[in-house]
Amino acid sequence: MIPFVLLAPAAALIAAVINRRRVSREIEAEYAARFPSDSDGVAEGAQGFRLEGTNGRSLLLLHGSGDTPQSLRFLGERLHAEGYTVSAPLLPGHGRSPRAFSIATAADYYRAAQQALAELRASSNWVGIVGLSMGGAIAARLAVADSGVRVLALLAPYLVPPADVRLVRATAPLWSFTAPYLRGRGEASVHDREADAKSRAYGTFSPGALTALARTADEGLRALPDVTQPTLVVNSEQDNRIPRKLALSALERIRAPMEQHWVSGCGHVITVDYCKDAVADLVVAFLARHAG
Repeated sequence: MIPFVLLAPAAALIAAVINRRRVSREIEAEYAARFPSDSDGVAEGAQGFRLEGTNGRSLLLLHGSGDTPQSLRFLGERLHAEGYTVSAPLLPGHGRSPRAFSIATAADYYRAAQQALAELRASSNWVGIVGLSMGGAIAARLAVADSGVRVLALLAPYLVPPADVRLVRATAPLWSFTAPYLRGRGEASVHDREADAKSRAYGTFSPGALTALARTADEGLRALPDVTQPTLVVNSEQDNRIPRKLALSALERIRAPMEQHWVSGCGHVITVDYCKDAVADLVVAFLARHAG
């Protein structure tokens, strides 16, 4: 017989497991209801895109953690209008379901970005990389690995996880036992409510997704001193994810020729927020100076 003293803890454990499954199903269903998927299981509007240009130059655009190429569509179209071929792949685990996001790894992200870069390099002699948020960390690593990359643009690059993110990740074994996902608190990431409503971002994180983000950031940070390409960095003064102090501490590692700009009136996702035109103008002007 089970001792009476163990009944209460056993019941609590069972209740926690049941609640965890319920919360997981609810969050999965919530995303699926908001964004019906296509035949490949990708949420409508979250798909990757490629726009063929006319000037013989190509750009790889990489989105951030939990987000999709939708966050780069405006910038991609601006760059395409300048004649560039633009490729913005959907990274593994993104734009599908919170569960898919929870099991994708940093290695998965990097391999997919490598493949997308190789495809561009096969069809173009001039290739640059633009990375948003976590995409900036991946972009830095790719630029170091491939000296054929001509330029690098890091937009609100996520290279040093803030203390609160590190704490949440460190305590994941405790909270994840009852909560499979945490809300991302991303309300301040996009100030423009209309733009925010178009986002295909998950808005949630799991222990696995946090680990993948942290590892990707660490790898990007380690790569920075070895970047040799002309580099553009654009950050927001009101970035809710990357405070100015952290942004500056990361950028101190860059030894390559660098231009740094700060924009205002927007959150972390600077490519869709109120400052999107200013950001696009900065990228276009930077490329014009280095596209010879």
